[in-house]
Amino acid sequence: MAHLNIQSPSSYSKTDSYNFPKSKFEGSRNLDSKEIEILKKNGCISSDNSWKNIFVSEEYFDPELIQNCEFYGTVVIGKLRFGTLRFHDLELSCGLYNSYIADCAIGDDVCVRNVKYLVNYEIGNRVILFNVDEMSCTTHSKFGNGILKQNESEDVRIKIGVANENDQRAVLPFEEMITADAYIWSRFRDDKELMERFVELTEYGNCKEKKTYGIVCNDVVVKNTVLIKDAKIGDFAYIKGAMKLKNITVCSSEDEPSQIGEGVEMINGIMGYGSKVFYQGVAVRFVIGKNCQLKYGARLLNSVLGDNSTVSCCELLNNLIFPFHEQHHNSSFLIAATLLGQSNIAAGATIGSNHNSRSPDGEIIAGRGFWPGLCSDFKHNSKFASFTLVAKGSYENELNIMYPFSLVSKDNEGQKISIIPAYWFLYNMYAIARNNSKFKKRDKRVVPVQHIETDPLAPDTMEEVIIALNRLIDLTQHEIHCECRQDAKDFLHQNPNSEIVLLDMDVQKRQGGKIYKPAQGYKEYRKILKYFGVKCLIEYCHKNGQQILSKPLIDEICQLPLYTKWNNLGGQIIPAVLVKELLFKIKDKIIINWRQVHEFYNLCQENYLNYKARYAVYILEWLYARNISDFSDEIYDDILNDVLVVSNNMYESAFVSRQKDYTDLFRSMTYSSPEEMTAVLGTVNDNDFLVQLEQETKSFNQNLKVFFSKE
Repeated sequence: MAHLNIQSPSSYSKTDSYNFPKSKFEGSRNLDSKEIEILKKNGCISSDNSWKNIFVSEEYFDPELIQNCEFYGTVVIGKLRFGTLRFHDLELSCGLYNSYIADCAIGDDVCVRNVKYLVNYEIGNRVILFNVDEMSCTTHSKFGNGILKQNESEDVRIKIGVANENDQRAVLPFEEMITADAYIWSRFRDDKELMERFVELTEYGNCKEKKTYGIVCNDVVVKNTVLIKDAKIGDFAYIKGAMKLKNITVCSSEDEPSQIGEGVEMINGIMGYGSKVFYQGVAVRFVIGKNCQLKYGARLLNSVLGDNSTVSCCELLNNLIFPFHEQHHNSSFLIAATLLGQSNIAAGATIGSNHNSRSPDGEIIAGRGFWPGLCSDFKHNSKFASFTLVAKGSYENELNIMYPFSLVSKDNEGQKISIIPAYWFLYNMYAIARNNSKFKKRDKRVVPVQHIETDPLAPDTMEEVIIALNRLIDLTQHEIHCECRQDAKDFLHQNPNSEIVLLDMDVQKRQGGKIYKPAQGYKEYRKILKYFGVKCLIEYCHKNGQQILSKPLIDEICQLPLYTKWNNLGGQIIPAVLVKELLFKIKDKIIINWRQVHEFYNLCQENYLNYKARYAVYILEWLYARNISDFSDEIYDDILNDVLVVSNNMYESAFVSRQKDYTDLFRSMTYSSPEEMTAVLGTVNDNDFLVQLEQETKSFNQNLKVFFSKE
């Protein structure tokens, strides 16, 4: 029930309770008697009978542009001149009309029309507020940030319970948060001192005074909206038809404008630059990254969503999702998961459903490129290597897939699963070759903050490949009953077409799994390692103005620090040792705020090519079991030939994979003629990516031959 407080109109005007800084009054004056009379004639009223609570621009103020408004508390009005503001098809005259305005500082040349309740806001220049039911701000608002004001208890702090339903991996949202920040905060939970320091980093710069006011920056348009409360809205944001926006920050700029559309509800969170939420989207306790889309009734709860992601229709709860996530089916569901980027969730997938588990706090973690098929469901806990493709099915037992670029499916016999290692390289090279190009084109961020590795062949995946190779050797040794591990390696080398099937009991709880085509996978893994190693060395040489792999260059690379363990921090690949260094600096208060954390990420990225080049040498040495200084001409020739095979195979296999879409009977049977099919699909030669890949392959092969040429 509403509380009735009877007071005289003049008692409302209390400038000592006004929250705006004195700078807002600069260049302002009180109304003169003529202006007051005009306002009264236009149907305006003020809580102060003397109208001393209203301040207007000394430079230009037209009182005729204010009609039927109620003013309470202290109101500052900027330049008000005759003119119109236009956005798309909406064009309105500047001025204040039919609105209730209390304790507000209003900028130059604005249009405030039919705003029923506008309280405690700073409004920027050239802003349109049209048909808004309520727009208010409390003096203790945090705008979605996980900070506290004076004398507030911890139970009012906003937290996001990522990765686990029990909130024991919860992070505090803040305006500058990227997925790398959320990841390091959510993973190292055993370090209580570190967890306390993360809170201090987030509170850094918070004055804690209860003097906040809502902020609407320049060139913002808000129309036909029901409720906006405790909001900070950036430049050039566009809000239309929203239902409820409460305790949020909308990051927006002229270069990266954000948009909120019809029926949207957003509560307690941060929306990133250039993102769009519309068509009944719902977000509660969230951080949405840059250039994201949340639409068509999608529900994002207790989650951090990485840059360049699109989520439609579905439901996501308690997740930490790295950049380039795609999930756009009404029947897909994702809960209690950490996905390390470039993931694609198919229709009917219930990833993270705990209905087949007794525990409510299980987790799923998946490396880059996680792609579960239609109607897939998994049991907690499960873990997937990078670029794992999972075929349609209900997986009743926990999974631990340690083979990157693999295909996982239900076995036709019994309860074991089937795994084909290196499946992408064997059967779908088009998809893996297109991956890097595809994501780079989708990255529309004007000012990237989160560094993102889009290449499938990177240190994180190569580390997984080495683990998978060692596992294949060990399982083969057990299968062929040889005492020497080298015998198992020789078997895989000498029998590349072997149909041997390995049993791996660690990939699925209780039942285990069968590894099909391990010899072929072993061969592909080794070739990919060589390709990665040579590609990194060529990039390093070109950066340093050299074309040929010389001994001085090798010596130079070998002097660089070697890192063999890698972490994916929000999409950026960083040596694990450097991550530990970062955490130490945070605990030791060498790093005192998140801006400095981001500077550390930037420094790692600046040296990323050096790290990769040194790791490339390590990989080649590991493959040939000797120091690179001992490589013979025969070894270099072997490397050259294998890398050329991979390079050519990437293009040729990608071409063949795509060509099937035009030649397969079942692909073409819905068309009455080849001409109709061409009109609808074009031809394989029209594929921009394949044209680009062909050019890149020729260039790479040419550079490769020069790279290994004798000095």
